[in-house]
Amino acid sequence: MLKTETPSQSHQDLDLYPLDQLLAAFIDDQTAAVDALRAAAPQLALAVGAALPRMLAGGRLIYAGAGTSGRLGVLDSVELYPTFSWPRERALAILAGGPSAMFVAVEGAEDDAVQGATDLLALQPGVNDVVLLLAASGATPYVLGALQEARKAGALTIGFANNPDAPLTEQAEIGILLDTGAEVISGSTRLKAGSAQKMALNSFSSALMVRLNKVYGNLMVDLKPTNAKLVRRALALTLAATGADPDKAAAVLQDCGFHVKVAIVALRKNLNVAQARSALDAAGGSVRQALNGS
Repeated sequence: MLKTETPSQSHQDLDLYPLDQLLAAFIDDQTAAVDALRAAAPQLALAVGAALPRMLAGGRLIYAGAGTSGRLGVLDSVELYPTFSWPRERALAILAGGPSAMFVAVEGAEDDAVQGATDLLALQPGVNDVVLLLAASGATPYVLGALQEARKAGALTIGFANNPDAPLTEQAEIGILLDTGAEVISGSTRLKAGSAQKMALNSFSSALMVRLNKVYGNLMVDLKPTNAKLVRRALALTLAATGADPDKAAAVLQDCGFHVKVAIVALRKNLNVAQARSALDAAGGSVRQALNGS
């Protein structure tokens, strides 16, 4: 039996617990997700390092999964645009059962390896693409079908699974084991197995974006201000990085389309927006290098 399916020996009377004890059982069990992520850190670092040159060469991030795992992949893909201005067409996701499965479970879709291969092939994967494949069991046919097509295309394949010796982590170029063990509710991998997958994706994509110069210091300077909250955040980040007069910072942000990186360089180096953009381009998008350059 898969470790994720094994009944927990710690909570055999879960249905009898008083509410405070019941919630404590769920909350305390999440520490296993953090422990699993720490153990996987070396493989995550390997994955980021392998993905970086492909992103610099124009490649895409492609997520593939089913059920909870697939929905977590979709979530990571869609958050990269507002958070880091990562182009939407370079963060794609396929989900067993199609887009509607994001909201309504499509029973049996995860068992279709041929559809997984077909869905991945429709995206025309190439050698610069990075395909992230997610399955708690590590043996979901839909995901394994996508994996085989990704490998045929020469894409970098990174497999995330919550069970040791899983086909997904063994067959992917880089396998990331998130060994979370038995669940409080036996077999419900939307619990700590899902938490570990979410944290692993957060860590992978965030680290990758830092390496792609989307962050200055620890400031999210390449966000896309698509709503009023993010416009306010853009101003706050600019002020934090420059110490400029708020009115002046707001005016520069307005002039550069609320591109925080450009505003920081313009304000810190006393440049106009066009000059600041040129300095950033010459520095490969790195705010730090643009500021330190002549």
